[in-house]
Amino acid sequence: MELVPFIAQDFKVLIKWIDSAELNRLWGGPCYQFPLTHEQIEQHCAQQQVFPYLFMHQGAKLGFVELYYLEQGCYRICRVFIAPHARGNGLAKQMLQSLMTLAKQEHQCRHLSLGVFSHNTTALQCYQSLGFETVSSSISKDHNSGKEWLLYRMEKWL
Repeated sequence: MELVPFIAQDFKVLIKWIDSAELNRLWGGPCYQFPLTHEQIEQHCAQQQVFPYLFMHQGAKLGFVELYYLEQGCYRICRVFIAPHARGNGLAKQMLQSLMTLAKQEHQCRHLSLGVFSHNTTALQCYQSLGFETVSSSISKDHNSGKEWLLYRMEKWL
């Protein structure tokens, strides 16, 4: 299993995976509008601070994750997603372990942070098992549905 750079030819798989407005919000926060489009993804991924990756195994696309540059030695993990057909096998943890290794080796990362909604208990447990600790929380309002979701900010030193 490996992380490979996410390129334009892969955009269609992400568009297929993110198939509802609620999933789009849970996965992408306010970054993307549903439905996802090639143009939105291209514009976002073209930013210098965004490092998007696909998680692959034997040619199969199993997940997506971004590393977002904040400042020297500090990055944020964003938009973590495991393909629907591949869930329930511990792949998110494997993908994130690969990302942490890559962040440290290729980006000289010392500190990682992330945000996760409180009701995304599977993701929350995964991050905790990797040593991330909650450092703050805030309310995030979905502008489309009006729902308020509790957002945890988590951190880990490498």
